[in-house]
Amino acid sequence: MANKYESIFILNPNLDEEGTKGLVEKFKGLIESSATLESIEEWGKRKLAYPINKVNEGYYTLVNFSADSSFIHELERIYKITDGVIKHIVIKKDE
Repeated sequence: MANKYESIFILNPNLDEEGTKGLVEKFKGLIESSATLESIEEWGKRKLAYPINKVNEGYYTLVNFSADSSFIHELERIYKITDGVIKHIVIKKDE
C-alpha cells in the first residue's frame, strides 16, 4: 500500500549549475523508478536558518510522491551517501 510523502533536500550551493541539475535529476529519476512522482518544485538558493559545515545557503528542492514505506529507507540512504546533499527530510503526509 502506497503512502503519500513529502521530501525536501538541500544541495550545496557551491555546486555548479550542471552539478545541481544533475543531482535534482538523479533524485527525480530514483523516485520515478520506485514510486509515483506527484510534483517537484525547485525553490532555488535560499539562506539556511543556521550554518551547516560553514555553508550559509543551499539549493532547496521539494518533492511530493507516493511510495511504499520500504522505499523511504532506500531514499534516505542515498541522500546520506550522495556528495552535495547537505540536509534532507522525508515526511509522511496525513491522508
